[in-house]
Parts: sequence; C-alpha cells; structure tokens
Amino acid sequence: AEIKHGRVAMAGFLGYWAQSTPFISGPHNNLPYRGYEPGLTPPEQWDAIPLNAKLQIVAFVGFLEFYSEIAGTHYMKGGVPGKYPSFAETGFDAVMPVDLYDPAGLWGDMSAEKSKRGLAVEINNGRAAMLGIFGF
Repeated sequence: AEIKHGRVAMAGFLGYWAQSTPFISGPHNNLPYRGYEPGLTPPEQWDAIPLNAKLQIVAFVGFLEFYSEIAGTHYMKGGVPGKYPSFAETGFDAVMPVDLYDPAGLWGDMSAEKSKRGLAVEINNGRAAMLGIFGF
C-alpha cells in the first residue's frame, strides 16, 4: 500500500507544482476547456473544470483501480508489491496498446539487484512526496 500511496503522492505533488506555474495557470491562446480562467490556484482550477470532465477523470482512475484488482495476482495474495498488471498478459492490449509501467520497453532486462534498489528509491521518493504535498 505504501508503494501505491507513494506513487499517488508523487503524481499529486508534481501535478500541484506544475499547475502552480505560469505556463499552466497563465493566459493561453487556445483555451484548454470552456470556462478556463487564467491565474487560478490549483484548487480553484479543479473547481473550474466542468463536471463531465471531473467524472471522466474519476472514471478513468476507477478503471485503473478495478483493473489492478481483477488482473494478475494481488500483492496480499502472493503477488509482487508495486507491480501493475500488464495489459498484454490479459489480452487488454488490443484496447490499451502500451503498459503503464515501461511503455517503451526500456527496463525489461533489469537485474534483480537494480530492480530492488529502484524500488527502495521509489519508496523514499514517495515518502518525500507524501510530506511535500502537505506543504501545499
């Protein structure tokens, strides 16, 4: 659970940080969605998003959670902690052609030692992101 929460915290921290920059919250030539207003804080940006867009985001995240629970072996039942089930293993790759982990296939031949170190680094970064998100 710590790995998943760390990943969510890292995404949340990066998203909040990016939305706070003038590049995202500043004026745009092409508006990202109807009702967009420049200069809003990240919570105000979320409030300004149309309800249908919010529902689409929640539905997609819900799908990812549902898929991770029904596909593969859950880590509480002997699966590998932090491993998201591959779409290719379940035949879902016809709909979703790339996996969420390693979509370019760059890390498939990683040694067990390097993988273990990478997971430890990811856990520590997730812990730092959990603390960092409290700052906002």
